[in-house]
Formats: sequence, C-alpha cells, structure tokens
Amino acid sequence: EVQLVESGGGLVQPGGSLRLSCAASGFTFSNYDMNWVRQAPGKGLEWVSIIYMDGNSDYRDSVKGRFTISRDNAKNTVYLQMNSLKPEDTAVYYCRQGSTRGQGTQVTVSS
Repeated sequence: EVQLVESGGGLVQPGGSLRLSCAASGFTFSNYDMNWVRQAPGKGLEWVSIIYMDGNSDYRDSVKGRFTISRDNAKNTVYLQMNSLKPEDTAVYYCRQGSTRGQGTQVTVSS
C-alpha cells in the first residue's frame, strides 16, 4: 500500500522560509517521479513541482526561483524548500505519487 506522510508546514511571515518533507513507503521510491501539489482555501488542487526519477525537476511559474524540490532515495523522502514565501502561497501542501497523495501539511504565510 502506497503511503505518503507530509510534514514541515506552519505559520511563517512573508519573506520567510519553510522546508516540507514527504516520507514515502509501500513502493520502490527511486522508480517514481514525485510531485508536490497544493490547495488554497476555496480553490482547486494546483500542481507545484515535480522531481523525476533521474533527479531533474520542474516548477510552476509562480514558484520558480523561490522553491526547490529534492529527493533522498536512501530515505524514501522528497522535500520542498520554500523561500521568499508570499501570502498567496498559503495552502495545504501534498506530495503525490500517481493518483495517491498524503494527508497534507498546512502552510500559512501571514504577518
């Protein structure tokens, strides 16, 4: 059974940083692309970033240059380093493998 457990969210001021983690189990982690998606209050799910099996990555335009995705295949974990956070980054963040996502971690950017 695929399981994904996100952590690292919290309340941060604009301009601040957070590092999200997603611990994966139930599948061969190194063989899969991993995504981060988010859902802001009252809005639909929005793709944020992907890291491919080969380590290459991609981002939605609004987070390029501010967010960095990475993976540690030895720890079956994917990370999202978020810098220069903005109020519009406020959302529940989920990691996703295929159609499966975890329970999410809340990120709130507010002064």
